[in-house]
Amino acid sequence: MFKFTRRTEYALIAMRHLQSKSMSEITTTKEISDQYAIPFEILSKVLQSLAKVKIIKPVYGPNGGYIIKQNLSNISLWDFLEIMEGPLGLADCFIDSDCTQLDNCNIRTPIQQINNKMKTILTKMTVSDVTL
Repeated sequence: MFKFTRRTEYALIAMRHLQSKSMSEITTTKEISDQYAIPFEILSKVLQSLAKVKIIKPVYGPNGGYIIKQNLSNISLWDFLEIMEGPLGLADCFIDSDCTQLDNCNIRTPIQQINNKMKTILTKMTVSDVTL
């Protein structure tokens, strides 16, 4: 079953929170963690990951935190999910060709069609579609 991990859920919650602020308003990890009951340590790692790929910008210092760096309507949901989750696919053979059934698989083509449709839909959606 395709579903978001907690890491991705926390990232989307944080992005929605950051998006609700003005572009210059700094938000701390603690603020987001406290408001949404997200474990601080996990959220810290999520926000660091988002800063590493330059979706958000860290602000250092005693009054530091994060601000959004990119317009979320310019980031496809598919790309965001791959940043958070790694390569996406309904079956392992679309991510890793080390499947022992690859030569004998009779569902690979239909699963590929589903995978392609899912990618098309999620590519047309943006992060701001989820966070507005």
